[in-house]
Amino acid sequence: MSDPRDISLAGGRLAGLCWGPEEVPTWLALHGWLDNAASFSRLAPLLVRQLGIRIVAIDFSGHGHSQHVAGDYALWDYCHDLLDAADELGLEQTTLLAHSMGAGVSCLVAAALPERISRLVLIDGLGALTTPAGDAAQQLRKGLRASRRSLSAPPRYPDVETAVAARVAGGVTPIDAETAAPVVARNLNDEGDGHVRLRTDGRLLWPSPVRLTPEQVLALLGSIQAPVLLIEGESGILGGRESAAAARSAVPTLTRRVLPGGHHLHLEPGAVATVVGAILEWQAMEAGA
Repeated sequence: MSDPRDISLAGGRLAGLCWGPEEVPTWLALHGWLDNAASFSRLAPLLVRQLGIRIVAIDFSGHGHSQHVAGDYALWDYCHDLLDAADELGLEQTTLLAHSMGAGVSCLVAAALPERISRLVLIDGLGALTTPAGDAAQQLRKGLRASRRSLSAPPRYPDVETAVAARVAGGVTPIDAETAAPVVARNLNDEGDGHVRLRTDGRLLWPSPVRLTPEQVLALLGSIQAPVLLIEGESGILGGRESAAAARSAVPTLTRRVLPGGHHLHLEPGAVATVVGAILEWQAMEAGA
């Protein structure tokens, strides 16, 4: 696993990791909820070597080493993280490599600003979490009530291993310790006394006050013009769900690959090579089209 270089963007507001030389084509990588740029620490070096590209993975606001922000962490707010990073890197148009929540952000930008996105490589994520219009008041209630409560201090652990174990035990999606370790390590502050503390913003756990409706998300997905490769894990979060099937059908440019692995298959040591193979195959197919 090649060592990445640290990068600072958007006037120091955003942190990230990069692999590959600056003079080659750059892909922008976007992680999932509660993860960070280290989500690509096993996939990026392989793609850089195979494709001759540079990959810049950012920490979204409130995640990893990036700054926390005031207000809510709405999905569309992360679009500015993507665009700020792309602008500073001089990327008028780029390929996005995105996992889970990052895939949702990528879909929004590709729909709204098609001139900025050349291709999408999405890993176990498509579209966005939705709330039916009739449930909007209840969703807003949950978000407002959460934001009125005092924010607890970030969790503190005696060592990194304990922090990894906490992520494995309390993760929203199943993940093992070896897969989680790079992401957890980047999400920790060294307390200087042997202990570590979670550095991600606790407000990321608050319910969103407002979500897009299912109809809005399907309309956005239908507006995507860039070629899309969707790589799903066999035990990931999409699968045969009715909403996922509708989302896939809405994207006119979508190629789907279902591979062995879970939601973080791009980070699983035993699955990442298969993910690389799917991306290379799709790249070759696109080049020959």
